[in-house]
Amino acid sequence: MSSQPTVVFFPEGAFGPTNNCIGIGQVLKERGVRVVFVVEESFAGTLEAKGFEERLMRLGPAPEVPEAPGQFWKDFIRDTAPEYRKSTYDQLETVIAPIWQELINGAKYVDGRLREIFAEVRPHVIVQDNVVAFPAVSTAGVPWVRIVSCNPLEMPDPDLPPVFSGYPQADRSRWPAFAHRYAELHGGLHADFDAFVRQRGADPLPRGQFMHTSPFLNLYLYPGAVDYPRSNPLGHGWRNLGACVREADAAWRPPAELGTDGALLYLSLGSLGSADTALMQRFIDLLARTPYRVIVSMGPQHGELRLAGNMWGAEVVPQPAILPWVDLVISHGGNNTVTESLFFGKPMVLHPLFWDQHDNAQRIHEAGFGRRIPAYAFSDDELLDAVSQLLRDASLRGRLAAVSTALQARPGTTSAAEKILQLVTGS
Repeated sequence: MSSQPTVVFFPEGAFGPTNNCIGIGQVLKERGVRVVFVVEESFAGTLEAKGFEERLMRLGPAPEVPEAPGQFWKDFIRDTAPEYRKSTYDQLETVIAPIWQELINGAKYVDGRLREIFAEVRPHVIVQDNVVAFPAVSTAGVPWVRIVSCNPLEMPDPDLPPVFSGYPQADRSRWPAFAHRYAELHGGLHADFDAFVRQRGADPLPRGQFMHTSPFLNLYLYPGAVDYPRSNPLGHGWRNLGACVREADAAWRPPAELGTDGALLYLSLGSLGSADTALMQRFIDLLARTPYRVIVSMGPQHGELRLAGNMWGAEVVPQPAILPWVDLVISHGGNNTVTESLFFGKPMVLHPLFWDQHDNAQRIHEAGFGRRIPAYAFSDDELLDAVSQLLRDASLRGRLAAVSTALQARPGTTSAAEKILQLVTGS
């Protein structure tokens, strides 16, 4: 191995996990570590632009036309958007199981290429932020780190709601039926994937889960103010980072054309959810009727959206630089946006679409840091009243300020980098 320590980051091929790893990688790079990102070909150049090395791979056969970063999942979300109107129970069959199948297919397809990359790069530590196992990681012969950048219900507990359900913690009435249906739909997928990871030299998968716990280090990010009380503690090998916010690439200020009158809101459905342009336009049109100023993360279909005069937006916006300026966040409930909003002490109106967004929205709602509304069935007044009430709540602002102060005093990016460096040095 090179005398310079080398850490490889292998995030899932979406902006959320990638941005999470970028924040940690920035700290490691500042401390003299060689940082290499293993990313899908569609992300080529994205990480190099931030000063990191890249190694490229594919999770499936190359398409006939060039892809934008994360294009596969953008297309998937676009094609499955009608399913998001269904209950979380019904989404198990029409959304969750197909996503697991695609993720498993990708893990099988890329295993050989990952082994080539690790043999060439010769890392001291591999850090992966994925929800399915990649046998090439755990069999590479070096310490590896699991990062959970989704809702921590990904790690099950009998006294917590089933993952992806969005069910309240205080009402267990629907938990058994949901868990039974999940096991019924995913049992075959699990058995098939378990056979694959064993054949490739990895340990058997935990019962009902598609990912191993690392014997070296496991990290998750969920601020303590909203983290779940567990009947079975996660154990010594787990660390909660709270929030893991990357440094902004450049300073940012609200555009002058928005003026200074009225609260400043931030609207984002994430890089995937924003592909539903009809839903995006509904939020835009509703907020156009308000006295608020609005920053809009428009997403990959930005050319199909029409902003109003009280708005400014772009396809991609610098979220960590924007959040300190805003008064409230309207979001799909992705884990990065939720934890970053808490990091900066912002109340949230959350309208979940799929995956762990339902869990995040429910947890923020029951913790009193925001309001959960249905993504499609909400009335105009329901959204506008939620925004108005949260903006007027002085007590909530004080609670959020305390959460923000605690998180910023111990940034998760620094905590993660320090733990990873301990694995590099063996200390």
